[in-house]
Amino acid sequence: MSANTNSLQGKVVLIAGGAKNLGGLLARDLADHGAKAVAIHYNSDATRPAAEETVAAVKAAGAEAVAFQADLTTAGAVERLFADTVAAVGRPDIAVNTVGMVLKKPMAEITEDEFDTMSAVNAKSAFFFLKEAGRHVNDGGRICTLVTSLLGAYTPFYAAYAGLKAPVEHFTRAASREFGERGISVTAIGPGPMDTPFFYPAEGEDAVAYHKTAAALSPYSKTGLTDIADIVPWIRFLVSDGWWMTGQTILVNGGYTTK
Repeated sequence: MSANTNSLQGKVVLIAGGAKNLGGLLARDLADHGAKAVAIHYNSDATRPAAEETVAAVKAAGAEAVAFQADLTTAGAVERLFADTVAAVGRPDIAVNTVGMVLKKPMAEITEDEFDTMSAVNAKSAFFFLKEAGRHVNDGGRICTLVTSLLGAYTPFYAAYAGLKAPVEHFTRAASREFGERGISVTAIGPGPMDTPFFYPAEGEDAVAYHKTAAALSPYSKTGLTDIADIVPWIRFLVSDGWWMTGQTILVNGGYTTK
């Protein structure tokens, strides 16, 4: 794939966290837009049924689909995910990492175990995903990581979440410089609070009400929050026609925060 080839037709895609919510919708969308094959990662047995549903939907769209279960908080697990993908459907042209974990808690109450978990899920796994993507993605490929619009916020209680997504901004810049000579673009997308089950458990009733009115475009959203259907086209763009954008973290949030 040359650096200026923009079509998704015939491309092999790997999506970490691709079973449900944003990742699941993205898998379906890229298959609908011509992807040849989609490898779908999921974390736990609880997510297996959603992964199987997404695999079935991708196949119904005419693409190959496989699913792999893994806890990506170790380098070895990320290595195996890419190796399994290559063995099953070929070297990926596109690698997207949607994995993340929210913790909303005052810094004074965060335990060392909680910090280590947040670091492993939000920063360590992203680093090694980018590393393995750089080793396995075809020349002219695309890599995108999900972060958070809280990177542009001045707010308490999210130090262990936004603070441990923040390193991904630099990982993205560094990877884009290191992989750019091979025509690979590397980006990060920071959605606002999304209307998914990922969002609500971390927030109290008052906080949910605030988030539903916080974005400039909240009055024009069905829920007031970011809809996953509003994020998918941005990722699709960045891994196809938008390949010239690289090394950037883009906040896509309806005017929730800016940088």
